[in-house]
Amino acid sequence: MFNITEGVDYDVIGEPTNLTEAHQLARDDRYQFQWWVLSLVKAKPIGGVEGSRKGKKGSDKGIDGAVNFIDDPKGKLSSIVIQVKSGHIKSGDIRDLIGTVENQKAAMGVFICLDEPTPDMTTEAVKAGFYISEMWQQKYPKIQILTVEALLSGAQIQMPPSGYGTFKQAPKAKKEEGKQGDLGI
Repeated sequence: MFNITEGVDYDVIGEPTNLTEAHQLARDDRYQFQWWVLSLVKAKPIGGVEGSRKGKKGSDKGIDGAVNFIDDPKGKLSSIVIQVKSGHIKSGDIRDLIGTVENQKAAMGVFICLDEPTPDMTTEAVKAGFYISEMWQQKYPKIQILTVEALLSGAQIQMPPSGYGTFKQAPKAKKEEGKQGDLGI
């Protein structure tokens, strides 16, 4: 709208721009790290407290964020659940995400990690199969693993091209025809 470009007309201060800074944020404040990572994939954080620097304490049921998208001619939303890990990761984390995707009836799941995934993690993700988009007639990996390093290099979630519908939109107002408003005079 104002024809300004991040990095040219202004700088964002405080957000990691490389893997070293991402590791530092994860050490300093794991909830801010989680929310920052979710912003990289345009996901809505789950469990955050508005205006607070602290995240939800306790069990998050394996969901740190979500991305909604429309993959139905009638406008029905489908969802992708996101899980973020800044510490030790293992293949059991992927099996847990698969269970969460099934329990939440989500279309897909994305596991985002600070460290490189193990070969066993990749194998578990591939075993989960594909989500088939009805509207676009394409297949997308049902479970995807993305690293923070890949996200910083421009990687994105493989999903239908219907765009990001992370937040619900208000319904369109219906225009009433043929009624004159009362001036109250």
